[in-house]
Amino acid sequence: MARLEVDGNKSIYYEDLGGDGRAMLLIHGWGMDNRCWDGVILPLQAEGHRVITMDHRGCGRSDHDFADLSIAAIAGDAAALVAHLGLSDVVVNGWSLGGAVATHAASLLGDRCAALVLTAGASPIYTQKPDLQIGGMPEDVEGNVVAMNDDRVNFLTMLATAICAKPPTDAVLASMAGAFLNSSARASATLAELAHLDQREMMMALDIPLLSFICGQDGFVAPDISRWVAENHPRATGVEFPESGHAPFMEEREGYLAALNDFVNGL
Repeated sequence: MARLEVDGNKSIYYEDLGGDGRAMLLIHGWGMDNRCWDGVILPLQAEGHRVITMDHRGCGRSDHDFADLSIAAIAGDAAALVAHLGLSDVVVNGWSLGGAVATHAASLLGDRCAALVLTAGASPIYTQKPDLQIGGMPEDVEGNVVAMNDDRVNFLTMLATAICAKPPTDAVLASMAGAFLNSSARASATLAELAHLDQREMMMALDIPLLSFICGQDGFVAPDISRWVAENHPRATGVEFPESGHAPFMEEREGYLAALNDFVNGL
């Protein structure tokens, strides 16, 4: 088990799974853990990529008793991991809230980041802004956080059922619900940040290629958010999966891998 000390005497869990090619850091979504990427790790390695995964602070096998569970802090952990491993020209790929982490991490990494991938990413916004009427409403996020904190087990079990557009197998559902329930109860503070997140200025300052996966049946991140990235960032490319829910690397694995490999191999 590999751990990296951050924030004093706390540590995060990571896996450097090897590969001789370009490094790719995979950042999971809120409440999940690095196991969510298991279905794409071997194919990415077979393509020649060096694959690294990590658990957010408060999730998986990372310590759960951090005082700071913010998106910025998790992004700082990702940047610290890249520095620790001596990586350069890394591709940072974030799923869901991990997309917001990845955007912030790319900003911190500067020249060490070769490209940013947003897999149904909750970035640069998650809720509607006065000048951008896409996404949900801040009060929806706040209400969900309250409901989750009031009845965590039932809320998170229900949440797992909504990730995929088509009902997953019982085993997959149990795995996703188990990851949610294994996260820190205090990780709700991370999710609450999405109510007012606005990374547009940060994202537009990134002079790197960007790939945005747009999922037509996504019930978590509005497809128009992912589409906005593809249409507005000057170096962005969008790939749409009209029938996919929130996890295209599970629901559309072959197409997802083909698009991701084409993007990375073309850098």
